Amino acid sequence: MTKATRRTRPRLPWAMLVIPAAAGVPLGILWWILAPGGLNLITRDPALGSGTNPEVWLPRDLTLAGLLVLAGCLLAVVLADKKRADPQADLVAGLAGALCGAALAWQAGLLAAQLWAPAVDASVNASIAFSLRAWPVLLLWPAATAVSVFVLELLDLMSRKPPADHGSRRTLWQGQ
Repeated sequence: MTKATRRTRPRLPWAMLVIPAAAGVPLGILWWILAPGGLNLITRDPALGSGTNPEVWLPRDLTLAGLLVLAGCLLAVVLADKKRADPQADLVAGLAGALCGAALAWQAGLLAAQLWAPAVDASVNASIAFSLRAWPVLLLWPAATAVSVFVLELLDLMSRKPPADHGSRRTLWQGQ
């Protein structure tokens, strides 16, 4: 009697997609808490507390950029783990999750500003309200993840010792 074998399909790495995407929500709230024009906990300078000051706009975007790069490096450490069954699928899912997480971080930061910040008149310029002026910042999370995974894998490859050669190879000058 033969036992029927079922072909198992590889499982999709849903956790690598969902966890970075879900991490975008607290990241966006943290952006609003730390950034100038939000709660401004980094500088605590009253001159940078309002979006009416154009000097706030760049540091506000750079705060989100720094948070996204940090999240990308942390995700890369998880993705570069050697105990993964399908590292390529995990990487693709992680990059997609990072992109979704960056978009959710942006929207969560804007929602936090609408819910907890005083109302502002942004009729003169839309950047007076808590916003993101440089949209390419949203690409930093997946980019930092990809670059960091590359660097970690390269460092791992370079740290491996070559296999031991027990003198089986002869050079031309030793004779054949």
